[in-house]
Amino acid sequence: MFHSPMLINGVEVPSLSGKVEIIHNPANQDPVAEVCVGSRPDAALALQAAKDAFPVWSGTSSQKRGEVLHAAADLVRSRLDRIAQLITLEQGKPLKNAKGEVRSAADALDFFAEEGKRNFGEWIASSQSRSIVLRQPIGVAALITPWNFPVDLLAWKVAPALAAGCTFVAKPPSLAPLAATEFVKAVHDAGLPAGAANVVHGPGSEVGAELVENPISRKIAFTGETETGRWIMAHAAGQIKRVSLELGGQSPFIVCKDADLDAAAAACAQRAFSNMGQVCIGVNRVYAAEEIADEFTAKLVERTLRFKIGNGMDPDVDLGPMFSRAQRDRTKEHVADALGKGAQLLFGGCEPEGDGYQKGFFFLPTVLCKADHSMRVMREETFGPVAPVCKFKTLDEAIRLANDSEYGLAAYLFTNDLKTAIYASERLEAGGVGVNINNVVDMQAPFGGWKQSGLGRELGHQGLEAYLETKHIRLGL
Repeated sequence: MFHSPMLINGVEVPSLSGKVEIIHNPANQDPVAEVCVGSRPDAALALQAAKDAFPVWSGTSSQKRGEVLHAAADLVRSRLDRIAQLITLEQGKPLKNAKGEVRSAADALDFFAEEGKRNFGEWIASSQSRSIVLRQPIGVAALITPWNFPVDLLAWKVAPALAAGCTFVAKPPSLAPLAATEFVKAVHDAGLPAGAANVVHGPGSEVGAELVENPISRKIAFTGETETGRWIMAHAAGQIKRVSLELGGQSPFIVCKDADLDAAAAACAQRAFSNMGQVCIGVNRVYAAEEIADEFTAKLVERTLRFKIGNGMDPDVDLGPMFSRAQRDRTKEHVADALGKGAQLLFGGCEPEGDGYQKGFFFLPTVLCKADHSMRVMREETFGPVAPVCKFKTLDEAIRLANDSEYGLAAYLFTNDLKTAIYASERLEAGGVGVNINNVVDMQAPFGGWKQSGLGRELGHQGLEAYLETKHIRLGL
């Protein structure tokens, strides 16, 4: 069985307590790995190591830092099969999707390797002085990440932090720490000084709390539940720490009467059910114009029927198990609530039948119609494979319904009219809007949420700036 130690000050180590836990495969509950589990003292040691390494790494030229990050990207790609296999074994997603995640993580390292070189600063001339504006690394960063994309979402933080000259301590998800840890080890092995990259396993109540509250950390980057984000924001406030939060979502998908229904149905099915709906920008609720709603819904069901469900290690599988029993139970509760309030089940709504599904947390992708905002599935983040469809009469009604949420991470719109696209995009309350596309992530563009979906931005040049402080030097003449 695979053994996963932590990484502190350049050395793979057990926890100070010696505690270990077993990670199980969500497809069959087989044991996958033994993981060393740390606590506050382990996190404190890692933070001190990052602090000690900061003068060396921050003093390294951006050119050299870029070379190390490019080397790290190459090393991650060379270890792709192993890292991807760990993602599938601990998280459940199909191996082909896990490989795509690792490739994306390597791409992030390459992107920020170059972006770091463009941290030029400014020179401002006036009659009595000259002003130099510098952007310097903020210090030690604490990186706390979730289980749904354990490598990719960590790379979004590791890459800009290192490119900016920061050192870091990462806390991967407690129940899926394996691939994230191997990713950080690959980055470290590319030539980082000891202590620049650290990983501590353990619960958020212990390791996460130390990373947030310890005065050594100057930046907290977190992706996860909104409630946890509120806690981090409150506890980081005491020391005025910089905080980036990418939190929950409840993404609407609007299908206008002039949309390409085949394209819309394919895009909706993929974004609603990929990774078993366990995606922060996944489609959570669908609004279809009443003129085409029945036709669109039929096409959506037809697309849903094409997915093959099974163990993610099977190369032919499209959808693996859900991550945990708790996630599946929440999904079942949302479906039951919707059906009890008048929704109609068109497909799914239960576990698949067969011996191959008995031990895992499998659930059929589910399509509902006659949904409305009285239902939990339309108001809460299900984080499961459910696509509830609601009809609308006018575009303004669709926009109002889409915005009737405390979340605002992503929104989607399908239309063939440019005026409609611009009108709706400017009025949808979300950090990213996808028009005739079901993904708002682009490495070169900022990603983040409005309202209770978060604070700050990742990716793009904004992702680098999140790890930099601004300094003004004024020279008298």
